[in-house]
Amino acid sequence: MSADDDAGVPPTPGSRGRGGRRRQEILDVAAAAFATRGYHGASLAEIADEVGISAPAILHHFRTKEGLLTALLHARDAEDADGDDGPARASSRPHGLAYLDHLVATVARNVARPGITQLYAVLSAESVTDGHPAQQWFRDRYVGLRALVERALEEALERGEVHVGTDVEQTAAAIVAVMDGLQVQWLLDPDRVDMVAVTRRTIDALVAALGAAPAGRP
Repeated sequence: MSADDDAGVPPTPGSRGRGGRRRQEILDVAAAAFATRGYHGASLAEIADEVGISAPAILHHFRTKEGLLTALLHARDAEDADGDDGPARASSRPHGLAYLDHLVATVARNVARPGITQLYAVLSAESVTDGHPAQQWFRDRYVGLRALVERALEEALERGEVHVGTDVEQTAAAIVAVMDGLQVQWLLDPDRVDMVAVTRRTIDALVAALGAAPAGRP
């Protein structure tokens, strides 16, 4: 039975399970398609063909192509929350300089999931174009990430972990920019760009400039 057929049948526990698996399969295929061809370059028809269903069947699950993208971004947020590296876990995050170490660990996690990293890089670049459906999501995400780094730097000053005042807003933006820029370089040349090592080196240099010795940190 296809998802088209399921639309007219009252759901049972078994059919809900099948629907959930089908929905996840669509998300997985869409993630690969958007990562390699971008949101505008990937069509519902090719995603449906890869899954083995019709394009209307995708719309049964997600209503529109934009709805599919939104669901995919929310799924990524949920995955980040499970890995404790997204804004959703702000209340339980490490504090002060420990949060900067946590960012390096996040980069290491991204190395282990190149497909998700490529999806993020492609969609974030596309999102600057007028009318892109992911534009607000990425704007909100960057605001949230910068705020978390800003707060961590403020905590480091309050705790005496660093001793030199700084413009935390600009420093936070620089750290986020380094992480995202390195993702692109790593995706293009993974054998020559050590994303984890360069992120660590950059953060250590910033910490040293703030009056803390990076040698004493892991």
